[in-house]
Amino acid sequence: MSHNWKQYKRKGLSEMRPYEKDEDLSGVSVSEQDDPENDMGMIARNPKNHADQWYVARKYFEDNFEEA
Repeated sequence: MSHNWKQYKRKGLSEMRPYEKDEDLSGVSVSEQDDPENDMGMIARNPKNHADQWYVARKYFEDNFEEA
């Protein structure tokens, strides 16, 4: 099965904050390959549902985001 990947850009702003060393991530989605303790990336949240949060790796954040 072939997947049809396309590129999309964001229409709005993203809400993020820095990950804090040793913080509880029980309410944050973290991908298996991510390592927050050593990477020290960002925590993003859905602006319409603050309970929907996920970890963003530092390199990805630095390559794709800047403060508004």
